This record gives sequence, structure tokens and C-alpha cells, in this order.
Amino acid sequence: MLDAAKEIAHVLGEDAVSFDADVLEHHGHSDWSTSNSSERAVAVVYPRSTDDVVRIAQICHERRVPMVPFGAGSSVEGNFSQPHSGICIDFAYMDKVIAFHPDDMDVVVQPGVNWVDLNSRIAHAGLFAPLDPSPTATIGGMVSTNCSGTNAMRYGTMKDWVLNLTVVLADGTIIKTRRRPRKNSAGYNLTSLFVGAEGTLGIVTEVTLKLAPIPQDTSVAVVAFPSIGDAAAAASKLIRSGIQLAALEMMDEAQMRLLNQHGSETVRKRHWAEQPTLFLKFSGTTDAIKSDASRASSIIKPFSGGSKFHFARSKQDEHDLWAARKEALFTMVSTRPPGTEIWSTDVAVPVSRLPEIIELSKAECGQLGIFASVIGHVGDGNFHVAMLYDPSNAEQKQAVARCVHNMMDRALEMEGTVSGEHAIGIGKKECLVDELGEDTIELMRTLKLAMDPKWVMNPGKVFDLKTHAKREG
Repeated sequence: MLDAAKEIAHVLGEDAVSFDADVLEHHGHSDWSTSNSSERAVAVVYPRSTDDVVRIAQICHERRVPMVPFGAGSSVEGNFSQPHSGICIDFAYMDKVIAFHPDDMDVVVQPGVNWVDLNSRIAHAGLFAPLDPSPTATIGGMVSTNCSGTNAMRYGTMKDWVLNLTVVLADGTIIKTRRRPRKNSAGYNLTSLFVGAEGTLGIVTEVTLKLAPIPQDTSVAVVAFPSIGDAAAAASKLIRSGIQLAALEMMDEAQMRLLNQHGSETVRKRHWAEQPTLFLKFSGTTDAIKSDASRASSIIKPFSGGSKFHFARSKQDEHDLWAARKEALFTMVSTRPPGTEIWSTDVAVPVSRLPEIIELSKAECGQLGIFASVIGHVGDGNFHVAMLYDPSNAEQKQAVARCVHNMMDRALEMEGTVSGEHAIGIGKKECLVDELGEDTIELMRTLKLAMDPKWVMNPGKVFDLKTHAKREG
């Protein structure tokens, strides 16, 4: 592995490779995730072009050295961990917008482009990429995990916005998955094969994204509820109402209490009701938004226990209300007690089963005697549980793990999925077998071996080389 890193340095330049211990640690461990491995890469390399990635792949493939792509480091299931060491490939310098076609409503970017920066650069054309994950996320990582975020209720997930990809395969071969038209039925859908593959099949070096028109107007509303069940039931009613909400998010009383205590200055300008709370985002024309907000208020009223429906009165008010939702995970991580870790994970179920699974999961988490919180994109049946625990306390760690696995089992019993938007990484490999079965995993393994026979593309993620034993208990 070290010989491969030195050869890459010789080919790309000494400044393209880092052996610094702090850099390796930063690229190998995440405070956002419990799914970390103890091993670290031997080096981090920084390509600047597709040709650079080709040379890296050729060198690593020849020497059978694992390659682990790295975007912003904000994924939570150990997607960029290095259980087999190897070379970490950081795309920080592949952050160029290659081509912008406003008349065609698409854009071609390198994987290191941050989605917030991209939207700022193209806003003048009245267009945006409508995904809304962590503000730190980059396009390459978003493709890798098939991310979504708060806007998925209206706009779908990453797979719905990727037109084509340029991919470097394990041996350095460059392919383009399709051409640029929005409509295409030519051959296998290779684009979708790579979206969500977590870098296990190839390294994405260019992405063509569809874009959407920026809505004429937006607004948000916030309302608290007596219980998590009332909030979930109200959310389910809203989803079936036909109102074209842009987003529908939920935070429980633990999250709201945390924001009152530790939120940013913007968030703490108001005192939040420390109750389960729905955050609604509206988009469209100004008149349509007012109409939708009025209907939403009427639908929610029977569930809210008399709580006020807070509708943003200005753009500043809109920003301040929504900031509470966007800051949730960052607030949890930044204020966790010393010595604790966060276990954050998600599931998704059919919308009709959402109130039931949230209530059951919330009740079980609440019995652990630790900080436990439910938060989620309830507009599309996706919710997250976050727990802060002491990793040195074996009994506590085991109880948290049992709680998480029970949530996964409930989701599967309800015909849901163990991962709504975080992908599998190393954290959910056992659960994926439970969801899909051995035969489906074996088909994935066959595809993997056909494209990466030396098993060097982000090995140890999604599934293992040999059949992973089904989880017991």
C-alpha cells in the first residue's frame, strides 16, 4: 500500500499525497457515526481530474490496494471508513462546474462540488438542484449514497436528478453511463447502477444533474403537539390531503428542549414549545401558499391540542423557523457529553404505518435512560433515531444496539426499508441481508465481482466478499 502511495506521489506530484497522521484520522473516523472501523488508510490522495483518478486506479488495481472515495465526510453509516486500509481518495480539488446548460435545465459538475455552493452559482438563471442533505455534502457523496433530505417529499431522491455519470472503473477504464437527454431507453440503466453503490463499483468523476425552477415563493410553518403519536397522525393526514408541501419534518420534545438550551443565537431568539413539533415547508405562488397553509392548519387542528399554528410572517421569520430543523444534528453532536458517542440511523416505511413505528421506536428509546431523540423526514415515511451513549459501558451499548435492530425489524415487518437515505456502509450490512435475502445479495455480489474482481473498490461496504451470516436474536 505504501508503495502504491509513493508511486501515485511520483505520478501526480508530492503535494497530491498526504501521509500526515491527523489527515488520515480525519479521513478515517466520523463523530457523526457509530459505524467506524479501527483501521486507517496509509495515505490520502487528492486528484484534480478524471485522468488523475485513472492513474490512481491503475496503480491501486495493479497492486491490489483498496481505494476508498471521500467526499465531505458527513455520511453516518461508515461509508468512507477503511476496514481494509488502502488509499483514501479525497475529491476536494475536483470542485469545478464543467458546463451549465440553463436552456436544457442541467449542469455538469465534478464530484467535489458542494450542493449549496452550486445552487448559489446558478440561482441567477432561476434554477436549482432541489436535494437538501447536510449543507456540507458534496455531489459525489450525494450520488454515492443516493441521498435526499428535507425536500424529498416534493422532489424525490438523488437518483431522480442524475442524468448521467462519468465513472472510472477498478482497472482505470473510463465509462459514461449514458448521454445528456432527459429521456433515454438505450441499453441498461447504468446510471442507476452507480447511484447508491457507495463507490463499490467505480469512482464517479463527473455528474450531469437535472435542475428544477426555483419556486416563485416559499414559506414555512411550525406547530407543536401533545404527543409524538398526535404529531405522526397529523403528518399522515397531511400527506394524504393532496396539499403540495415541499417538506414535512418532525422533531420530538427532546430535540426541542436541546434547541432551547444549545441552539444557535438565531434559533434561541424564540422559546420553543418542548413538545413534538412538525415543520412544514410550502412552495409555489404566494396565493397558493396562503391557501395551502390555511388548509394545513385546519387539518392539523384536531391533533394539536390547541397549539398555535406559527406561519412565517417574513422571509427572516421563515429562515429563523426553519433553522431549528436544519441545526438539529449539528446541535446534538456539538453538545454531547465528553466520552459519549452518537448512534444515528434511519428507516423508512409506507406512510400509513409511520405513526405506529414512530410511537413504538420512541417508547423503546425512552426506556434506555439516555438522551434519545426521534427526528425525520416524515413527509416520505422516513425518520431517524439518535441516541447518545457511553461506548465503554458494554451493557448500555448492547441495549442501544438492540433498540436499533428492533427498529430495523419493525420497519421490515411493515414492508419498509432499513435505510431511507444513508445507504448501508459498514453499519447495516446484516440488516440488508434481512431486507433483501441471500439470493438478492448474491446477485449484487456477482455484479461486484464482474466489475471489480480484485475487490479493491471501497471493500467491506454494503456486503462482504463471502455471504454475511444472518443476524441472530
